[in-house]
Amino acid sequence: MTPFRLDGKKALVTGGASGIGEQTSRALTNAGAAVTILDMNLAAAEKLAAELPGASPLQCDITNEDQVNAAFGSLGGGLDILVNNAGIGLVGNCEETSLADFQRLFRVNVEGLFLVTRAALPLLIANKGSIVNIGSVAGLVGVKRRYAYCATKGAVVAATRQLAVDYPQQIRVNCICPGTVDTPFVEGYIEKYHSHEKEKIRAELNARQPIGRMGKAEEIANLAVYLSSKEAEFINGSVISIDGGWTAA
Repeated sequence: MTPFRLDGKKALVTGGASGIGEQTSRALTNAGAAVTILDMNLAAAEKLAAELPGASPLQCDITNEDQVNAAFGSLGGGLDILVNNAGIGLVGNCEETSLADFQRLFRVNVEGLFLVTRAALPLLIANKGSIVNIGSVAGLVGVKRRYAYCATKGAVVAATRQLAVDYPQQIRVNCICPGTVDTPFVEGYIEKYHSHEKEKIRAELNARQPIGRMGKAEEIANLAVYLSSKEAEFINGSVISIDGGWTAA
Protein backbone atom coordinates (compact mmCIF):
# COMPACT_ATOMS: atom_id res chain seq x y z
CA MET A 1 0.00 0.00 0.00
CA THR A 2 1.36 3.39 -1.00
CA PRO A 3 0.84 5.90 1.84
CA PHE A 4 -0.69 9.35 1.56
CA ARG A 5 -2.97 8.48 -1.37
CA LEU A 6 -6.02 10.64 -2.09
CA ASP A 7 -7.68 8.57 -4.79
CA GLY A 8 -11.32 9.49 -5.32
CA LYS A 9 -11.00 12.70 -3.26
CA LYS A 10 -12.07 16.12 -4.50
CA ALA A 11 -9.80 19.01 -3.53
CA LEU A 12 -9.83 22.78 -4.00
CA VAL A 13 -6.80 25.05 -3.71
CA THR A 14 -7.21 28.82 -3.48
CA GLY A 15 -4.49 30.76 -5.26
CA GLY A 16 -3.89 27.39 -6.85
CA ALA A 17 -2.26 28.50 -10.10
CA SER A 18 1.12 29.79 -8.88
CA GLY A 19 3.81 29.33 -6.25
CA ILE A 20 2.91 27.13 -3.29
CA GLY A 21 -0.63 26.86 -4.65
CA GLU A 22 0.55 25.52 -7.99
CA GLN A 23 2.81 22.92 -6.40
CA THR A 24 0.00 21.92 -4.02
CA SER A 25 -2.35 21.46 -6.97
CA ARG A 26 0.28 19.26 -8.63
CA ALA A 27 1.01 17.24 -5.49
CA LEU A 28 -2.66 16.61 -4.73
CA THR A 29 -3.19 15.47 -8.32
CA ASN A 30 -0.18 13.15 -8.12
CA ALA A 31 -1.70 11.65 -4.97
CA GLY A 32 -4.89 10.85 -6.87
CA ALA A 33 -7.19 13.78 -6.05
CA ALA A 34 -9.29 15.69 -8.57
CA VAL A 35 -8.29 19.31 -7.99
CA THR A 36 -10.21 22.52 -8.56
CA ILE A 37 -7.67 25.29 -9.15
CA LEU A 38 -9.32 28.45 -7.84
CA ASP A 39 -7.49 31.61 -8.81
CA MET A 40 -8.05 35.22 -9.86
CA ASN A 41 -5.90 34.53 -12.92
CA LEU A 42 -8.16 32.32 -15.01
CA ALA A 43 -5.64 31.93 -17.83
CA ALA A 44 -3.01 30.59 -15.43
CA ALA A 45 -5.55 28.27 -13.80
CA GLU A 46 -6.65 26.95 -17.19
CA LYS A 47 -3.06 26.39 -18.29
CA LEU A 48 -2.23 24.42 -15.15
CA ALA A 49 -5.48 22.45 -15.24
CA ALA A 50 -4.67 21.33 -18.77
CA GLU A 51 -1.52 19.68 -17.40
CA LEU A 52 -3.17 17.89 -14.48
CA PRO A 53 -5.47 14.90 -15.03
CA GLY A 54 -8.91 15.52 -13.56
CA ALA A 55 -8.20 19.14 -12.66
CA SER A 56 -10.52 22.05 -13.42
CA PRO A 57 -10.00 25.83 -13.31
CA LEU A 58 -12.29 28.19 -11.42
CA GLN A 59 -11.98 31.97 -11.40
CA CYS A 60 -12.94 33.70 -8.17
CA ASP A 61 -12.07 36.75 -6.09
CA ILE A 62 -12.03 35.33 -2.56
CA THR A 63 -12.81 38.77 -1.11
CA ASN A 64 -16.13 38.88 -2.98
CA GLU A 65 -18.84 37.09 -1.00
CA ASP A 66 -21.14 36.57 -3.99
CA GLN A 67 -18.35 35.15 -6.14
CA VAL A 68 -17.21 32.80 -3.38
CA ASN A 69 -20.74 31.51 -2.74
CA ALA A 70 -21.31 31.02 -6.46
CA ALA A 71 -17.99 29.21 -6.88
CA PHE A 72 -18.71 26.69 -4.12
CA GLY A 73 -22.29 26.34 -5.27
CA SER A 74 -20.96 25.22 -8.64
CA LEU A 75 -18.94 22.34 -7.22
CA GLY A 76 -20.63 19.12 -8.22
CA GLY A 77 -20.03 16.03 -6.14
CA GLY A 78 -18.98 17.77 -2.95
CA LEU A 79 -15.55 18.49 -1.52
CA ASP A 80 -13.09 16.50 0.59
CA ILE A 81 -10.07 18.80 0.86
CA LEU A 82 -9.75 22.59 1.04
CA VAL A 83 -6.35 24.25 0.94
CA ASN A 84 -6.62 27.94 1.88
CA ASN A 85 -3.46 29.17 0.18
CA ALA A 86 -4.33 32.53 -1.41
CA GLY A 87 -2.70 35.50 0.28
CA ILE A 88 -0.72 38.69 -0.18
CA GLY A 89 2.15 40.37 1.67
CA LEU A 90 3.33 43.84 2.60
CA VAL A 91 6.60 45.35 3.80
CA GLY A 92 6.36 47.97 6.51
CA ASN A 93 6.44 48.56 10.26
CA CYS A 94 3.40 49.95 12.09
CA GLU A 95 4.20 53.59 11.30
CA GLU A 96 4.92 52.80 7.65
CA THR A 97 1.64 50.94 7.13
CA SER A 98 -1.30 52.88 5.73
CA LEU A 99 -4.82 52.08 6.84
CA ALA A 100 -5.74 51.16 3.27
CA ASP A 101 -2.88 48.64 3.02
CA PHE A 102 -3.65 47.22 6.46
CA GLN A 103 -7.28 46.71 5.49
CA ARG A 104 -6.30 45.23 2.11
CA LEU A 105 -4.17 42.55 3.76
CA PHE A 106 -6.91 41.62 6.20
CA ARG A 107 -9.44 41.62 3.37
CA VAL A 108 -7.48 39.00 1.42
CA ASN A 109 -5.61 37.01 4.06
CA VAL A 110 -8.29 36.84 6.75
CA GLU A 111 -11.70 37.80 5.34
CA GLY A 112 -11.05 35.86 2.14
CA LEU A 113 -10.09 32.79 4.14
CA PHE A 114 -13.25 33.22 6.22
CA LEU A 115 -15.55 33.52 3.19
CA VAL A 116 -14.03 30.48 1.49
CA THR A 117 -14.07 28.38 4.66
CA ARG A 118 -17.67 29.28 5.47
CA ALA A 119 -18.82 28.41 1.95
CA ALA A 120 -16.89 25.13 1.98
CA LEU A 121 -17.93 23.91 5.42
CA PRO A 122 -21.25 22.23 4.49
CA LEU A 123 -19.51 20.30 1.71
CA LEU A 124 -16.58 19.31 3.92
CA ILE A 125 -18.78 18.30 6.86
CA ALA A 126 -20.85 16.07 4.57
CA ASN A 127 -17.68 14.20 3.58
CA LYS A 128 -15.83 14.49 6.91
CA GLY A 129 -13.21 16.42 5.00
CA SER A 130 -10.03 18.31 5.77
CA ILE A 131 -8.88 21.94 5.68
CA VAL A 132 -5.25 22.95 5.36
CA ASN A 133 -4.59 26.64 5.97
CA ILE A 134 -1.32 28.07 4.68
CA GLY A 135 -0.10 30.38 7.43
CA SER A 136 3.46 31.60 7.95
CA VAL A 137 6.21 31.80 10.53
CA ALA A 138 5.06 35.44 10.60
CA GLY A 139 2.02 34.20 12.50
CA LEU A 140 4.24 32.63 15.16
CA VAL A 141 7.12 35.08 15.64
CA GLY A 142 7.73 38.74 14.93
CA VAL A 143 9.30 39.48 11.56
CA LYS A 144 10.86 42.91 11.09
CA ARG A 145 8.85 45.36 8.99
CA ARG A 146 5.95 42.94 8.45
CA TYR A 147 3.42 44.47 10.85
CA ALA A 148 0.25 43.89 8.83
CA TYR A 149 1.41 40.55 7.43
CA CYS A 150 2.26 39.18 10.88
CA ALA A 151 -1.13 40.32 12.17
CA THR A 152 -3.01 38.53 9.38
CA LYS A 153 -1.05 35.30 9.67
CA GLY A 154 -1.53 35.31 13.43
CA ALA A 155 -5.25 35.45 12.70
CA VAL A 156 -4.95 32.44 10.37
CA VAL A 157 -3.29 30.44 13.15
CA ALA A 158 -6.01 31.41 15.64
CA ALA A 159 -8.81 30.66 13.16
CA THR A 160 -7.35 27.21 12.54
CA ARG A 161 -7.41 26.29 16.21
CA GLN A 162 -10.88 27.73 16.71
CA LEU A 163 -12.37 25.68 13.86
CA ALA A 164 -10.86 22.51 15.30
CA VAL A 165 -12.63 23.28 18.59
CA ASP A 166 -16.02 23.94 16.98
CA TYR A 167 -15.95 20.96 14.59
CA PRO A 168 -13.75 18.36 16.30
CA GLN A 169 -15.45 15.29 14.83
CA GLN A 170 -16.98 16.70 11.64
CA ILE A 171 -13.79 17.87 9.90
CA ARG A 172 -10.06 18.21 10.47
CA VAL A 173 -8.32 21.57 10.14
CA ASN A 174 -4.61 22.23 10.38
CA CYS A 175 -2.23 25.06 9.57
CA ILE A 176 1.14 24.96 7.82
CA CYS A 177 3.53 27.79 8.71
CA PRO A 178 6.31 28.03 6.12
CA GLY A 179 9.46 30.05 6.43
CA THR A 180 10.64 31.96 3.36
CA VAL A 181 9.86 29.88 0.29
CA ASP A 182 11.46 30.42 -3.12
CA THR A 183 8.39 31.35 -5.18
CA PRO A 184 7.24 34.06 -7.62
CA PHE A 185 5.80 35.78 -4.52
CA VAL A 186 9.33 36.21 -3.13
CA GLU A 187 10.73 37.18 -6.51
CA GLY A 188 8.06 39.88 -6.76
CA TYR A 189 9.09 41.20 -3.34
CA ILE A 190 12.75 41.32 -4.39
CA GLU A 191 11.90 43.07 -7.65
CA LYS A 192 9.65 45.63 -5.95
CA TYR A 193 11.79 46.55 -2.96
CA HIS A 194 15.36 45.50 -3.83
CA SER A 195 15.77 45.57 -7.62
CA HIS A 196 19.20 47.21 -7.23
CA GLU A 197 20.57 44.51 -4.90
CA LYS A 198 18.81 41.29 -5.84
CA GLU A 199 21.63 38.84 -5.17
CA LYS A 200 22.40 40.40 -1.78
CA ILE A 201 18.78 40.11 -0.68
CA ARG A 202 18.47 36.58 -2.06
CA ALA A 203 21.49 35.58 0.02
CA GLU A 204 19.97 37.19 3.13
CA LEU A 205 16.68 35.37 2.57
CA ASN A 206 18.52 32.07 2.28
CA ALA A 207 20.49 32.78 5.46
CA ARG A 208 17.34 33.69 7.41
CA GLN A 209 16.59 29.97 7.74
CA PRO A 210 19.21 28.28 9.94
CA ILE A 211 19.36 25.41 7.46
CA GLY A 212 20.90 27.89 5.02
CA ARG A 213 18.36 28.07 2.20
CA MET A 214 14.82 29.06 1.37
CA GLY A 215 12.16 26.40 1.28
CA LYS A 216 10.84 24.85 -1.90
CA ALA A 217 7.18 25.14 -2.82
CA GLU A 218 6.95 21.39 -3.37
CA GLU A 219 8.10 20.80 0.23
CA ILE A 220 5.12 22.77 1.51
CA ALA A 221 2.85 21.00 -0.97
CA ASN A 222 3.95 17.55 0.18
CA LEU A 223 3.11 18.43 3.79
CA ALA A 224 -0.34 19.58 2.64
CA VAL A 225 -0.85 16.20 0.96
CA TYR A 226 0.12 14.36 4.13
CA LEU A 227 -2.21 16.46 6.30
CA SER A 228 -5.06 15.71 3.86
CA SER A 229 -4.45 11.97 3.89
CA LYS A 230 -5.89 9.11 5.94
CA GLU A 231 -2.50 8.67 7.62
CA ALA A 232 -2.95 12.09 9.29
CA GLU A 233 -6.41 11.42 10.72
CA PHE A 234 -5.25 12.02 14.32
CA ILE A 235 -3.80 15.44 13.49
CA ASN A 236 -6.36 18.17 14.15
CA GLY A 237 -6.00 21.80 15.23
CA SER A 238 -2.24 21.60 14.74
CA VAL A 239 0.05 24.42 13.62
CA ILE A 240 3.09 22.94 11.92
CA SER A 241 6.24 24.90 11.12
CA ILE A 242 8.20 24.04 7.99
CA ASP A 243 10.86 26.70 8.16
CA GLY A 244 14.40 25.28 8.10
CA GLY A 245 14.70 25.80 11.84
CA TRP A 246 13.68 29.49 11.93
CA THR A 247 11.20 29.21 14.83
CA ALA A 248 13.40 26.77 16.76
CA ALA A 249 15.81 29.57 17.61
